[in-house]
Amino acid sequence: MRSIQTDQQPMLPVPHATTPFWRTDLDELDGHRSTADLPAECDILIIGSGYAGIAASYHLLVGEESKAFAGKKVVLLEARQACSGATGRNGGHVRPSVYSRLPRYIEEYGLEAAEQFAQFELDHVNAFADLVKREGIECDFEFTRSFDIYTDPEQAAVAKANYLKLKEAGVAKSTIDDLEWTDADRAEEVSGVRGCVGCFTFTAASVWPYKLFLSLLKLTIQKGLNLQTHTPVTSICPTASPSGLWTAGTPRGPISAKQIIFATNGYTAFLLPEYAGKIVPCRGICSRITCPPSSHPPKIDKTYGLRLPKGSYDYLIPRKDGSIVVGGARSAFFSDPSEWYNTVDDSTLIGSAAHYFDNYMQEHFIGWEDSGAKVEQIWTGIMGYNADGLPSVGEVPGREGCFVRRGLRGMGCRGLWGMLGGEAFEETDVPGMFKTTRERLESERDDLRGK
Repeated sequence: MRSIQTDQQPMLPVPHATTPFWRTDLDELDGHRSTADLPAECDILIIGSGYAGIAASYHLLVGEESKAFAGKKVVLLEARQACSGATGRNGGHVRPSVYSRLPRYIEEYGLEAAEQFAQFELDHVNAFADLVKREGIECDFEFTRSFDIYTDPEQAAVAKANYLKLKEAGVAKSTIDDLEWTDADRAEEVSGVRGCVGCFTFTAASVWPYKLFLSLLKLTIQKGLNLQTHTPVTSICPTASPSGLWTAGTPRGPISAKQIIFATNGYTAFLLPEYAGKIVPCRGICSRITCPPSSHPPKIDKTYGLRLPKGSYDYLIPRKDGSIVVGGARSAFFSDPSEWYNTVDDSTLIGSAAHYFDNYMQEHFIGWEDSGAKVEQIWTGIMGYNADGLPSVGEVPGREGCFVRRGLRGMGCRGLWGMLGGEAFEETDVPGMFKTTRERLESERDDLRGK
């Protein structure tokens, strides 16, 4: 039978990736293999050990949904080390990205669908908190408020106008009441950001992502998960074997499965070529900034999203140790797609952004001018961006038993587990606009490049 592969250059994770701060204190499971040999078969195969893959294993084997999957053999394959991709390379935010997108979603999909999306994402902050508390996980989880900073007066005016329109449109109080706007006359004082002409604040949280997900991985292994790191999947092909519908090829041999969850982020199109140009691997950059012990700049106790001049959108969290994790730098490299678009190389820095963060705190935060803040670590990571700006969730069109879960940021989603158990997408709690469909795969829409 014909192997389902792309004809393009292989897009597997590269070796020797840059080292993110989050992966400087490695867990004993980082390179773990539950069995010396790769199992020949399983019921459910998960490809990818980042957020989506580990969350899937947790829900299947530990969470309240696990009763429906009792006795199922679950295997998780990872090309590199556990949590070595985007989940171990991000900014540490648990931050709903709702309000700036709501006006567009209301216009395109209607008020009811937009509210479903908003509530779905907002619920995830509390879902994270509940999970961390329930499982007793030490991962620096902190509830906080988050700033969305505007430095351009026109952008600020549009943001405020949209906020007022949302209130007039009757957006649910549970969504809109958490949002607070500050005008230009107090924006710098309230936010601490130089040049701020307007800002929102809303509920969010921060976390050490690697520690959170390695703790979840430990729980799932105790419940029977077979984890196999350093085992890239190089092909997927249908099989006539009674033990499964699909066979995954790896350098260590094949494994057949009845169902496959593709938690493959920016690498999805390598195994599912219909997602080429639909889920695009894009490179980002992030850093950790520290101050000398003698320095005592103003305390930062909220997380940030900063909309800065030249189209930059940066994100920032303060940490308990006094350091700052900040990423983004879009204005430094976005104009050159060769630096970031359709690449999986996280082994090198984005050259034009390598020094973007050198004086970041001094330039943007009031009272940090003489702080001596400097970049302690800097790294890159690969994100899977959907061309139409929406997550892709559900059974892959035309591939029975294959499920994709790309772009969901919350532990609260039970939709995929229902689908694995036979529920229709429409019976789940996943917003309808997220469904991966033939129409979306055939669409020429490309928000990434403005087409």
